[in-house]
Amino acid sequence: MTEIGIVAVGGYNEMGRNMTAVIIGEDIIILDMGLRLDRVQIHEDVEIDKMHSLELIEMGAIPDDTIMKEINGTVRAIVCTHGHLDHIGAIPKLAHRYNAPIISTPYTTALIKQQIEAERKFEVCNRVIPLNAGGTYHVTEDISIEFINVQHSIIDCVLAAVHTPIGAVLYACDFKLDRTPTMGEAPDFERLKTLGKEGVIAMIVESTNAGRSGKTPSEQIAKDMVRDVLLGTEESEVGMVITTFASHIPRLKAIIEAAGEMGRIPVLLGRSMERYVGAARDLGYLELPSNVEMHGQRKDVDRALKRIIQEGKNKYLPIVTGHQGEPGSILVRIANGETPYTIEPGDRVIFSANVIPSPMTQANRYALETKLKMRGARIYDNVHVSGHAYREDHWELLRMVNPEHVIPAHGDMEMHGHYIEMAEDAGYVLGDTVHLLRNGEVLYIEE
Repeated sequence: MTEIGIVAVGGYNEMGRNMTAVIIGEDIIILDMGLRLDRVQIHEDVEIDKMHSLELIEMGAIPDDTIMKEINGTVRAIVCTHGHLDHIGAIPKLAHRYNAPIISTPYTTALIKQQIEAERKFEVCNRVIPLNAGGTYHVTEDISIEFINVQHSIIDCVLAAVHTPIGAVLYACDFKLDRTPTMGEAPDFERLKTLGKEGVIAMIVESTNAGRSGKTPSEQIAKDMVRDVLLGTEESEVGMVITTFASHIPRLKAIIEAAGEMGRIPVLLGRSMERYVGAARDLGYLELPSNVEMHGQRKDVDRALKRIIQEGKNKYLPIVTGHQGEPGSILVRIANGETPYTIEPGDRVIFSANVIPSPMTQANRYALETKLKMRGARIYDNVHVSGHAYREDHWELLRMVNPEHVIPAHGDMEMHGHYIEMAEDAGYVLGDTVHLLRNGEVLYIEE
């Protein structure tokens, strides 16, 4: 065997629905199988369990994996690097087509199992195998999958190295080089450097924030920002509501700790909060104080909000879904006056999240903020740091790993363009050693 094929299935034209296949002789390894959130009404509580895969492919919501029928070989494993829906959300719709195990970190495995259990259209019988960061899974005699610890805006995230007879293919979607994380270990730089010395044929790498200068701030910075906004005020008796990604366990931990310092009871509201936080607690990643409340079902949420109003807003800190203005989410329902919790002049609404840069999200978020302001809310936005690498982090990883070929993924044409410019600064040549792929294309790399 002297060549390796890289199949760009999804996530190469856009943010989301990430899926890549690596062809090694007669064997194929699939990396990620994700959803494109803005095509299915961008809500973490989205219900697609009764929809057919072909319908979702047509909507552009999941990867069009029909290209895989044209590829000779057998899929030996489906590998997922972390638990975000844009990386695991299509598993219930597509995984059953492949007679292969799903390999992922323990927290990711728990989220995948939740998704499979919720699926109503297809029966997914693939084995789901947990593999810890630092571990290796032997797929065949010649092929193994190694998980390398890295940080991102969800716990238990890894880079996946596919080891082949002619060298490794490194899949680096998504990551940040956070040396002072608030949960988990710093990235395994020693292993990445060693891998670079051993020889990396190709690196498939996210390009999401490749256009942003500098390096991504540490999650420690976000923890300080959250604490500063919640505790740094003389108006400590006003109502406060905070919203963030339900999957961002380190951020939620920081908010819960700050609530404790304020003397308020943290109340997690929303089905996705219950799902992500519950899994993190059950697996021992997160220890919750005894006074934390968590409510997922609508009637339970409304009951809790009613009690908060009756007993006093200043005694509680509601932590809610809805930072993107998703229809049906708790914060949108509060802004619309559809819950017992009312926003009064001077109440604070804190967005510990960025706005996802798609026109629909931006419109939803604008409408949400306008409604909150009309009720007198004081808005604190972007109390947040990104989970994605900025340009200098990308530069650092590229120099550390020193792959022969590099392929930007997980982004649109503009993001890929930024990555390619950076790679050219590092000596790569477009079309020769740095490659621009679109969904549905296959690149063969000869060794």
